Amino acid sequence: MTRVVVVDDQTLVRQGIRSLLEVAEIDVVGEADDGRVALDVIADAGPDVVLLDLRMPGYDGIWTLDRLREREVGVPVLVLTTFDDDALVLDALRSGARGYMLKDVTLDQLTHAVRTLADGGTLIAPSITDRLLRAIRSGPSPAGVDAPPAQRLTDRELEVLRLMAEGFGNRRISETLFLAEGTVKNHVSSILLKLGARDRTNAVLRALHEGVLR
Repeated sequence: MTRVVVVDDQTLVRQGIRSLLEVAEIDVVGEADDGRVALDVIADAGPDVVLLDLRMPGYDGIWTLDRLREREVGVPVLVLTTFDDDALVLDALRSGARGYMLKDVTLDQLTHAVRTLADGGTLIAPSITDRLLRAIRSGPSPAGVDAPPAQRLTDRELEVLRLMAEGFGNRRISETLFLAEGTVKNHVSSILLKLGARDRTNAVLRALHEGVLR
């Protein structure tokens, strides 16, 4: 069973998310009402995924993401918020979020996102992705995407990158391309290196900006 920590300053929201996820057989192993508490809860509970609100009084979601990255806590974070401002989305992705969904999602969409991140993938709400892609293609590079020109990817790396852009984790990529999971991990590492990206989400944004993905 996938294990989740829910971080949101509203008690009723946390309780509602817990009830919904438990119906879907996802185990909520901890809750926190701000980032500082969340760090302790995450360390104690060892979740597979963290659901994180961004706008919280005191220690907010971006602060939490930055602290998790500094401490090299590898748990994937799914931002779940009411805010879809482009700058805020990019701030969250730069700070290490692996997913970004709005609170108007259905239970099926939420559970799919949680399981995608637990499997090593990424997932951003399609409406947000469309806006980000238009912004990337029509304007200057967003902060965190600038880097030296990407090195040429092999055909196999491009196949892996396209599946990464669709939110596939290593296991699903290996099943789709009939490759060993270790081979996929090697391809992902090579892609990150060639694109000058620090993580999968940044790699996809970088590839779109460079025109590697269209």
